[in-house]
Amino acid sequence: MRIVTEIAKFSGIVIGLGLLFSWLGVYDTGQVPFYKRFVFWTATMAVGAGSSVFIAPYMWSDRFEAWPAPFKIAIVAFAVSFPVTIVLFVFNGGPYSFNHTLIQFVYVLIISLIVSTGMYVAHVFEEAKAVTDEASTDPLAAFMERLPVKFRTAELHAISSEDHYLRVHTSLGEEMILMRLADAVRELAGADGLQVHRSWWVARQGIRDEKRVDGRSLLVLPSGTEVPVSRSYRAKAKEAGLIR
Repeated sequence: MRIVTEIAKFSGIVIGLGLLFSWLGVYDTGQVPFYKRFVFWTATMAVGAGSSVFIAPYMWSDRFEAWPAPFKIAIVAFAVSFPVTIVLFVFNGGPYSFNHTLIQFVYVLIISLIVSTGMYVAHVFEEAKAVTDEASTDPLAAFMERLPVKFRTAELHAISSEDHYLRVHTSLGEEMILMRLADAVRELAGADGLQVHRSWWVARQGIRDEKRVDGRSLLVLPSGTEVPVSRSYRAKAKEAGLIR
């Protein structure tokens, strides 16, 4: 159901932007019949939005968490502008001089910056609303709602980060979801658990044992999976009673 919702949201954005740009007649397309303008701009927006689906999650992953948002928005807009400019040239024909190509790219980049900024602001408001809505609920139960139905009655043991995905360790097995660890940790702020490594969050109920190997602390889950406790999180883990 979540996939259907995301597809519907993606399609709505593409069609909405296609209608807007067709109505405005951007790039002197006002002389072209409306249906042709709509096909042209919807295809262009689909390419731009489709490109951002692959580029944006990478730029907003944990590895670039310290980078300021405006810088990441600019990089996404710059990357997306290349395929969009190519689509414009394919539809409009050619040949084009270097100066004309550069000017068109700059125009596309400006529009991409506006759209990317708008999407970022909308995402910030959406996250803020989600946090507000979930403030009065059980954070563990709210997080488990992200999983397929068969996992929702399971105990949450731990979460580990793998690229753009999270591996959720539960009493009924493991499941992968598309989410950043930083966002998951924020959602689980009120839960009885702790981030113990840059790639791991563990629930107290998911710790079966603790052991030390070569001076390193490891938390053992019921499945036998060993969770490392890094030096930067060791003090907090010890204070919380997760390690000795």
